[in-house]
Amino acid sequence: MKGEIQPLGLDLEEAPPRRLLIVNPNSSVEVSRLIHKTALSVLADGVTIRVIQPDTGPMAIQTLADRRIAEPLALDLLAANADHDAYVMACFDDIALDQARRFLPVPVVGAVEASVALARLFAARFSVVTTVQSAIPGICSVLEGLGAASQCSVRAAGIGVTEAADGGATSEARIDAAIEMARNIDGAQAIILGSAGLTGRAAQLSRKHRIVVIDAMEAAVRLAVAAIGISARQSQMKARR
Repeated sequence: MKGEIQPLGLDLEEAPPRRLLIVNPNSSVEVSRLIHKTALSVLADGVTIRVIQPDTGPMAIQTLADRRIAEPLALDLLAANADHDAYVMACFDDIALDQARRFLPVPVVGAVEASVALARLFAARFSVVTTVQSAIPGICSVLEGLGAASQCSVRAAGIGVTEAADGGATSEARIDAAIEMARNIDGAQAIILGSAGLTGRAAQLSRKHRIVVIDAMEAAVRLAVAAIGISARQSQMKARR
């Protein structure tokens, strides 16, 4: 029909399955498992995923020293798997993003940029709830680069990434307390879960606290899937010329 807007997605009859690689730059298999579960829950038809992590390196990236070790390992993984249609860096940081975008000719999505873009659709003021205090300076630096520092506060729950991934009553109580402080003290109207160890909890925490809660890993995967759809459509258009 003339003037009808066509859906932005994959033509499964013409396009082979598109491949999304998700790189967890820490070496925690448990965190990778959580990321994989979250990614599967939002995956589009015609897209397959794989989640990988380095065999060595920090189990959690919580300090500048952790980052210095993890970043070259993540870049090695990307270089060794440079045959995918899009990539997600599943860490609440900008680890390896700039470097990867220089040598990979397809979209590379960061969790911070994706979740901040989504949060801005819902709130003028929002907050990142992360795991440990030592992660805050790095997160603030990335927020500054995105122009979001003036509208986004950062709160640490005081739990490690591995502890967050494992769950438990103590972890839940500290996450709840951080969300309450972000809302009641910082004036946050939306919350970003700023750690891969917190993925998979957004819906439950949103119901509990009656506030918009954004899973940064989910946001990154959704943006990557959208980018794959755009790339696939462009490829199909070029093939028909």
